[in-house]
Amino acid sequence: MRMRARHPNPDAVSRPGDFRTLRTLLPYLWPAEEAALRARVVAAVVFLVAAKGINVIVPVLYKYVVDGLAADQFGKIAAVPVFMVIAYGVARMLSQAFGELRDAVFAKVAQRAIRTAGLKTFEHLHALSLRFHLDRRTGAVSRAIERGTKGIDFLLSFMLFNILPTLLEILLVCGILWALFGVWYALITFVCIAGYIAFTVTITEWRTKFRREMNETDSEAHTKAIDSLLNFETVKYFGNEAHEGRRFDAALRRYEMAAVRSKVSLSLLNIGQGSIIAVGLIALMLMAARGVADGTMTVGDFVMVNSYLIQLYLPLNFLGFVYREIRQSLTDMEQMFQLLQEGPEIADRSDAGPLMVNGGGIAFDNVSFAYDPRRTVLDRISFAVPAGQTLAIVGPSGSGKSTISRLLYRFYDVTGGSVAIDGQDLRGVTQSSVRAAIGIVPQDTVLFNDTIFYNIAYGRPGATEAEVEAAARLARIHDFVAGLPDGYRTMVGERGLKLSGGEKQRVAIARTILKAPAVLLFDEATSALDTQTEKEIQASLREVSAGRTTLIIAHRLSTVVDADQIIVLESGRIVERGRHVELLAEDGPYAAMWAKQQQVEHAREALQQAVAAEDVLPITS
Repeated sequence: MRMRARHPNPDAVSRPGDFRTLRTLLPYLWPAEEAALRARVVAAVVFLVAAKGINVIVPVLYKYVVDGLAADQFGKIAAVPVFMVIAYGVARMLSQAFGELRDAVFAKVAQRAIRTAGLKTFEHLHALSLRFHLDRRTGAVSRAIERGTKGIDFLLSFMLFNILPTLLEILLVCGILWALFGVWYALITFVCIAGYIAFTVTITEWRTKFRREMNETDSEAHTKAIDSLLNFETVKYFGNEAHEGRRFDAALRRYEMAAVRSKVSLSLLNIGQGSIIAVGLIALMLMAARGVADGTMTVGDFVMVNSYLIQLYLPLNFLGFVYREIRQSLTDMEQMFQLLQEGPEIADRSDAGPLMVNGGGIAFDNVSFAYDPRRTVLDRISFAVPAGQTLAIVGPSGSGKSTISRLLYRFYDVTGGSVAIDGQDLRGVTQSSVRAAIGIVPQDTVLFNDTIFYNIAYGRPGATEAEVEAAARLARIHDFVAGLPDGYRTMVGERGLKLSGGEKQRVAIARTILKAPAVLLFDEATSALDTQTEKEIQASLREVSAGRTTLIIAHRLSTVVDADQIIVLESGRIVERGRHVELLAEDGPYAAMWAKQQQVEHAREALQQAVAAEDVLPITS
């Protein structure tokens, strides 16, 4: 007999994965060095057992109340029923109180677990290599953390304090029924509840595809509607209103079909659940009624059996929803914990010590590097920057200029050769000490959605206002900031979008000035500035870099004419090196780039002069 291959359900979570995820979560719930939190866990378990223990006694007390009233034939309430009524009410109150105490005591444990897991994942992400963050979507990683922490919260709230206690209660009730009335009462109750759970899980698994289809078609319809409305003018230009309506209706029709199937299957689930409970209830009630008729059971016993089954049924009423959400929570947690399994591409050696900076001299010795083995980015390049001197790196786009800065920061390790600062191979020292010794002004400055003060002070958290203002003055941005209504407390917006490109660049320069590193790295640092501002910033940069080892990566050659040494990169190789005047005299690639840029500058100046002349010409009729 040939077995047909089954395709794996993409929504199904493997059992080994579930158990592995739960094992990963356990240390957060039982922290090794937190005796107070462990005590809370123990107390919560005690309150849980107390709540469930009292809960299973409630129907017994209710039985005695009913028996007491049934025995009073003259309508007078005897002393025993009054006592039992009070006991019944107190038991219900205590059951709820212990449940609330359980939640209150465990709340700190749960929130600490969520906080610790989220923080550990966040810190781990910062420890991963640049390649990981370039290859992954930041939004997807962020959502994985968000969903994972929410998954922990849901799992603890429902699985730990809803599903597991209910299973414990089922066993207790079956034990009581067995002890009081015999094995058949316990067996029917257990089979009824087990069948209820099995049916719910099976139908919920089947219904998942309808829910998924609803979500997909809803997203599709929403996307089409938004896309159409955003392109309102284009729709009107081509008279395609009817076409857009048909596209939107097609998506809505698919959603309608999926929604109907989901609703029908939900009704089937509810009918099936009710039928299973009804069958169990009928069987138990018939047996109890016969016992009352035979005189082996009382009316209170009859009521108690009914109460137990209803009491078990109520917490399982939302089992389908809870099961689906728990399964999703396990998946979300697994995705978050998988991030913790990602190993950093660049890791400190076990014997790595801090970088001992003594001037900050840089040496690239026969360095080769490739992001992808199939394409070499740097090919055996060598250069040295003596402490306190300035090296400029120029060349066309894609020649490998920015890769040099990434290797210097040790975002990547070289595939050949070595990079050293003050004679120390960067692979033998800690990454944090390397990055503490270098300050960078990148080409694309991204600011935090906070104040200008915060973004400048980010270069050295804890800096005083006077130090921040001094750095801003050197970056030629203090006067601009002082003229704003909120001054240094002005919010810069998402990614600094409230500031112009030049203003953002000057904030980045001030931030690096405040850091006061031994090595300065300017990666197209003045690319977003106008000519006048660029000259002012260049003067500031010369002042700041005096006495510091400086690496300038530049496209505009006018910014590197004063460098102690200039190297020209092409296709990952050094094709020229020397000072500005020397390279012009060689009449090679550098001289050609200089001539081309000078032509562009002259054309721009001529255009500006022509525009200015037009502005002052008299208007004649």
